Amino acid sequence: MKRTIATLIAGLFATAAFAQTPTPAQTTTPDSATPPAVAKAEAAHDKQDTKAGKKHVAKAKHHKKAEAKVEKKDAAADATAPVATK
Repeated sequence: MKRTIATLIAGLFATAAFAQTPTPAQTTTPDSATPPAVAKAEAAHDKQDTKAGKKHVAKAKHHKKAEAKVEKKDAAADATAPVATK
């Protein structure tokens, strides 16, 4: 029984010492570890996202201009319309 306990305690010391050793430094950066095809696909996806964002802004500007034009036309029509009285 003493031998078993001594083995368990020795094992604890060994695992504690092993857990404290520093891990080896990484030799490659995570970005360079990605295959070129994946990197190219990610770049194309990012490019498409930027184009879509620009199109969305352009559509919003156009929509805002069109709304302003319609409101201006409605205001002009309201100003020239005769007032209905009872």
